[in-house]
Amino acid sequence: MKNIYLNNDQETREIGFKLGKLLKPGSIVCLIGDLGAGKTTMTQSLAEALEVDDYITSPTFTIVNQYEGKMPLYHFDVYRIGCSEEMYDIGFEEYINGDGVCIIEWANIIEDILPDEYLKIELNYKDMGREMTLIPYGEEYEKIVEELTK
Repeated sequence: MKNIYLNNDQETREIGFKLGKLLKPGSIVCLIGDLGAGKTTMTQSLAEALEVDDYITSPTFTIVNQYEGKMPLYHFDVYRIGCSEEMYDIGFEEYINGDGVCIIEWANIIEDILPDEYLKIELNYKDMGREMTLIPYGEEYEKIVEELTK
């Protein structure tokens, strides 16, 4: 687990872009934290690193948006789901076992159905900025955190 203090949106974008460059097909990033703390900003810069041309918005009402870049990006926002079982109705297993990158906002709501290995990122307000906590689950994600925090 590593903590990084982010002073502003620009620093959030920079680390999101750097993270995007480290991801590969099948990567799963789970974002949790305060409302407005930078989850969508992080996703937008990550998508830029994956060469996604579309404007990224939070898929609050559709649950998942799919984007094409150098690999598919599946952007989930599970804030409004009632229970994790609803995720199976939208083909969640196919997405997380697919050839794209999955970004899941509010992932704590569906923690019981997440795979064993993923990168959990907590974004919370702290002082005048934000604190980002990186929690890797699995060796692959430990390497990503190591690289990201060099």
